[in-house]
Amino acid sequence: MLQFKDIELTDKEWVCELLSYSDYNSTEYNFTVLFLWKHYYNTKICRYKDYLLIKSTPSWAETSQYILPAGKGSEDDFKEVIELYREDANESGYPLKIFSVLPCQKTLLENLYPGKFEYTPLRDSFDYIYNAADLLFLRGKKFQSKRNFINRFKNGHNWSYEPITVANIDECLQMNRDWCAQYGNCADGHTLEAEACTVAMALKNFEALNLSGGLLRVENRVVGFTLAERLNSDTLLVHIEKAYASVAGAYPTVANEFLKAELLNGKEGVADSVTLPYTYINREDDAGDLGLREAKMQYNPAFLLEKFLVTEI
Repeated sequence: MLQFKDIELTDKEWVCELLSYSDYNSTEYNFTVLFLWKHYYNTKICRYKDYLLIKSTPSWAETSQYILPAGKGSEDDFKEVIELYREDANESGYPLKIFSVLPCQKTLLENLYPGKFEYTPLRDSFDYIYNAADLLFLRGKKFQSKRNFINRFKNGHNWSYEPITVANIDECLQMNRDWCAQYGNCADGHTLEAEACTVAMALKNFEALNLSGGLLRVENRVVGFTLAERLNSDTLLVHIEKAYASVAGAYPTVANEFLKAELLNGKEGVADSVTLPYTYINREDDAGDLGLREAKMQYNPAFLLEKFLVTEI
């Protein structure tokens, strides 16, 4: 029987090691995501051999959902995990459901279990993956509007950018509280409230989670900030990007200034020849929010990372 446990910061080292073996570019395979959203999705983990197993039982769901293991092992080891998932699910009297299955994993399941599962696309959970160079340099007509917003912001404000450190985290926490009060007071919806809590948790555990980030000021007031970290061997994962919508251009400016600091490391003068530390940037999903979907599409993703709900037939 699998022994799932709550996710704690002390789990970070072994979880990240197992995640690195699979090198997936999906948000579900990231310790910070699992840790920050553990209460919202009631997520628990366990180690089985050299695999990380993940189980979520959100309050609104009838049954638990599992995420395919990350790690390393033989085909027989993988099939053993599936059987253990099935046993765990059947104890609750429900069929096995596997959440956020990637295209490569779907192919594997179809080959190992032909005709045994039903596959349903989860459009609201598709990750938006961008070419790092596109978001950094914003070249060409397709990014003209973004460049215009940034230029108008910079020309119209006394602004500054700085990396997030222990010294200014409290200002970001205060902005998060102010933002929440201004755009819904958090109590108006569970999702907004949960997001505000996860942002606060990320900031309070900034060093322990090994995050990087930057903030944007206007007249010394924080008007935007962003948090990110390496996801896998070639992808930067942007966890949080928050700014006041009333400050036109703050969103694209803080995003771009952070990427310049993170990817160029002070080498803007040789931008055309510098080798970037990442090929892609994952800006997570849109959670079915049509306004957010439109905003993410405006940045011209290289591709959407498809995900599927897999249900045992």
